[in-house]
Amino acid sequence: MLKLQDYWRERSARQRAVLAAAFLFTFAAIAGLSWLASRPGMALLYSGLDPQESGAVMAAVEKSGIAYEIRGDSIWVAESRRDELRMALAGEGLPSAGSSGYEILDGMSGFGTTSQMFDAAYWRAKEGELARTILALPNVKAARVHLAVPQGRGYRREAEATASVTLTTNGTPIGRNQAKALKFLVSSGVPGMSADRVAVIDSERGVVSSGEDFAGEDREAEMKRNVERILAAHVGHGNAIVELHLDVVNESELLTEQRFDPQERALISQESEESADESSNAQQGAVTAASNLPEGQENAGDQSRASRSQTRQRSNFEVSKVTREVTRQPGATRRLTVAVLVNGTTRTEANGDIVQVPREEAELQALRELVASAVGFDEARGDAITLKSLPFASLSEAGTLASAGGFLSRLDLNGLIRIALIGFFALALAAFLLRPLLRSRPAGDPGQALLDRSEPLPALAVAKGEPPPATAAAQVLSEIDFTPMGAGEGDPVGRLKELMKSRKDESLQILSGWIEKREDAL
Repeated sequence: MLKLQDYWRERSARQRAVLAAAFLFTFAAIAGLSWLASRPGMALLYSGLDPQESGAVMAAVEKSGIAYEIRGDSIWVAESRRDELRMALAGEGLPSAGSSGYEILDGMSGFGTTSQMFDAAYWRAKEGELARTILALPNVKAARVHLAVPQGRGYRREAEATASVTLTTNGTPIGRNQAKALKFLVSSGVPGMSADRVAVIDSERGVVSSGEDFAGEDREAEMKRNVERILAAHVGHGNAIVELHLDVVNESELLTEQRFDPQERALISQESEESADESSNAQQGAVTAASNLPEGQENAGDQSRASRSQTRQRSNFEVSKVTREVTRQPGATRRLTVAVLVNGTTRTEANGDIVQVPREEAELQALRELVASAVGFDEARGDAITLKSLPFASLSEAGTLASAGGFLSRLDLNGLIRIALIGFFALALAAFLLRPLLRSRPAGDPGQALLDRSEPLPALAVAKGEPPPATAAAQVLSEIDFTPMGAGEGDPVGRLKELMKSRKDESLQILSGWIEKREDAL
């Protein structure tokens, strides 16, 4: 304790202020670390709930007595009790899985319920059931389904039913394949609805898929992956960069074609008409006795006969006609362009240097044929493929190494803060302990050697004018290793006197310190 008091008295005002600040900082750091160590780790319970559902969950959490925090629209609870609390809330039906389903129809009775009211309740229940099914997806937090089913009455032409699905995800976007599955899910649940009449909307990305969607971006990505996979098998992963642009038709088109071919004809009808005409003429002779004779004996006289036949045929032909109606939907490829950059190869020069050179033309031609086959190249359509081999820019070795992730990657934010505070406290404590050593004088400094001496008897002898013992003076002089000018080699007392004359201020401080220590000891 006396040494601490002496050390405190020997410090200046500035040094005392620094020591006090270091002590306060150390105390605060220890208190903060103790508070963080005693504080339980928090884990996310639920987030993104509706205000009504959040109120019900908060009431249940407060009733359980578990520590919790509110961070925006998220509810955080003690990590050790989170799973237990989730099971307890699920047993109470919290949070609700979604909108009400077919249980809406349970509360309807036959008295006072019109057909319009029942239809409205039925479609509302249908929307709730579809929303419940969509919420089963792991990346969907909230879902709403809207059905527009027209009612055909009387002679009104019945229109097609449509639907829209609005989704809120947990950060993972809705892919087009997933949106396509949702379209078929909704269309299958509504009679008479086709999948192209359903629109899928992401609350953050906008329209993901609609009836007029042709997924041009997905086709580009798939074709790009195919080309990269083929090139990586030969040049290696990361040695080929592929950029692909697909120009597609965005509008629908209806073509009607009617063609007449005069070289081809078809017989429609054929009519045939035949006619025959025959006539005869006989002239009688004079009346004689022969006229009364039997037949055959009479003189016939002059006779004339005439006959005529006629045939008519009528055929009706029709020139061949071809009528064709073609409907072109959006999504057809209008033009395709592909740019491929392949890394060069290494070659050892005569002097031993390793350099990168472009690949040979025969190899590039083979790679170009592979790329053309992978993307469906059509020169008549105006497609273009550009394949070049150029050396890639060399990266530093530090930039080529990937971080495998270690202990810090598995810690949460609170754990990282705790480690940082502990490290900072350790550094501050080390600096506080090492500061006196760093500020101390070197071992060869004679003043410091005198400061380090604590023998009271030689000090009292010097203060009274008496020479100190020779043995004590010899020890002091051997430690400070100082030889004043003009002093003999064998006179330690003279060397000590010369030292005190050359360093009067330090000598007075040492003597005063020894005297005070002596008085305290007495």
